[in-house]
Amino acid sequence: MRTPQRGINSSGLRIVLLLHEQADDNADVALMGSYDTVREQMGHVAIVLVSPKFAENIGSAARTAANMGIGQLILVCREIPDRETMLKLATAKAAHLIDNLEHHQELGAALAPFGWVLGTSARQGKKRTTVNSPRQLMNEVLPQLKNNRVALLFGPEDRGLSNEELRYCNQITTIPTVDFSSLNLAQAVAILCHELHYSVLEAISRNTFPDPAPKQGNKSELESMFGHVEEALTTIGFLKKGEDEYWMTSIRRFLGRTGLKSKEIKIIRGVCQQLLWHNDQKNPDKDKNKESRK
Repeated sequence: MRTPQRGINSSGLRIVLLLHEQADDNADVALMGSYDTVREQMGHVAIVLVSPKFAENIGSAARTAANMGIGQLILVCREIPDRETMLKLATAKAAHLIDNLEHHQELGAALAPFGWVLGTSARQGKKRTTVNSPRQLMNEVLPQLKNNRVALLFGPEDRGLSNEELRYCNQITTIPTVDFSSLNLAQAVAILCHELHYSVLEAISRNTFPDPAPKQGNKSELESMFGHVEEALTTIGFLKKGEDEYWMTSIRRFLGRTGLKSKEIKIIRGVCQQLLWHNDQKNPDKDKNKESRK
């Protein structure tokens, strides 16, 4: 007696192969869908370079941006460097970023429309907050991507970002190294952008993308608010000469990490306005610069 065959007959094999092909097609579609979502999220990110010394590093930054789906490159410097020199390392695929780069003389103007800024620093000190590696901070950056414009901020090759420039940042990160803590600007841009791109792709592919944060007030609104806060705190005697920078830095860090919506910024400014008004009532003859409060 012949033993019945338990294998798959030709018709069954065809069905299995078709199912595998369909599964592969579905996987490809899902992967392409993931990349489309990654591009959408990364499209809200810009690279901001402050006073870069070498045009080649700008070209490398543009190439990194194009590879990671970042659609905007912003320069804060006196003059735009030579286009052809930048293009040497940007390559043809990133040429559009060089041709459409945004140029500003002042950092405040460059960051004005952004709701979230991640700055880079290799230096530590009493005036610098405790910083984390890029990977440690990505879970805080991801929720900002849907509703806010996010800037990745880099300083010049020879000194990095100053304390004055870092005050615009919601977060500050240091790329961990061994002993020698100075990376080339192009390397730093590549590492930070890759960490963000990888975190976005990982969260999307695992369906663990965090709930989006609400739209934050932009840096223009925040800077006006901080000016108002400083004026009010100085007027009521909270800020004293010699200590004002220390306390304002702490206040900036606290409110920067919190993330304030436009409505909340207006509430804080309303409180400041009331404090100043109350002080004016107590000191009616004291000269005030009321224009700065508007």
